[in-house]
Amino acid sequence: MKYTVIIEKGRESGFIAKVPALKGCISQGKTRVEAMKNVQEAAEAYIESLLEEGYVVPIEVGRDYLQIEVKATK
Repeated sequence: MKYTVIIEKGRESGFIAKVPALKGCISQGKTRVEAMKNVQEAAEAYIESLLEEGYVVPIEVGRDYLQIEVKATK
């Protein structure tokens, strides 16, 4: 299965990685690579837990990516 991961710079340091299709599946790391590795492990554990409990595993569909330019004035 493939899922979108969103990586953001942490407030103080490091990076936060989220898998939006898997509610609450979030991890972190000191580097982007570490955050990506950690969130992959978290997603695998998340899905294994769902399967063990007999729940349906969410799939990701219909996600669009857009960039916008925002101009703000005072």
